[in-house]
Amino acid sequence: MALDQTAYIAMGLIFLGSFVQTAIGFGLAIVSAPILILIAPEYVPAPICIAALFISILNTVKNRANIEIGGLKMALLGRVPGSLVGGALLVWVSTQVLALWVGIAVLFSVVVSLLPFRIEPTPKRMGIAGFFAGVFGTSSGIGGPPMALLLQHQEAHRLRGNLSAFFLFSSLISLSVQIPAGYLSLHQLMITLPLLPAAWLGYWVAQKTTQRLPKQAIRYGALLLCFVSGASALWQGIAQMTLN
Repeated sequence: MALDQTAYIAMGLIFLGSFVQTAIGFGLAIVSAPILILIAPEYVPAPICIAALFISILNTVKNRANIEIGGLKMALLGRVPGSLVGGALLVWVSTQVLALWVGIAVLFSVVVSLLPFRIEPTPKRMGIAGFFAGVFGTSSGIGGPPMALLLQHQEAHRLRGNLSAFFLFSSLISLSVQIPAGYLSLHQLMITLPLLPAAWLGYWVAQKTTQRLPKQAIRYGALLLCFVSGASALWQGIAQMTLN
């Protein structure tokens, strides 16, 4: 299959996103989705979700000793109705309104995280974070910020392991909603295939270079990435509304 310039750009973004996600626990969609939705919307959300599923499998196997399935139970339960809401938004809400809403919600969460108190990941809060991860992940491909913001104070290997396990299951949930919503076709499967070697390469490079990052570096990296995600979504929504 011959690749065009857009495919190479997508591969580069997935490589970078996979590197970031392996390093700090999330970030593939945040790095790739805001650019791809502008230059090649067919890559969002299903191909990004498939690439995220692939990299989540690799990271879950690597960090399996640090996963706390019991603590993720409520988040996964919240993820299911959140994904259904996200699928409905794909059908009923314009992309600019959705981008504005995602951007505002993520930026608000970052501000709350910087306040001088710590939000503990209680079962109720895990369920709420899982719900919004489902809404954001299914509708835009960017489902990482809610869970990353809630778990940001965990030890580095636990954070990577828990986020990887959550994203493995949540990617499957998102894809199961995107298929009946008409957002996963044979064409999208075909354009996803070249992304998988790029995702593996990003994972491999990160494994070789970033596995000893300290907890605080990962926390601040997560907050910065969430800020970039929210600001990008907000800018995207405003830009699209201005063009229209």
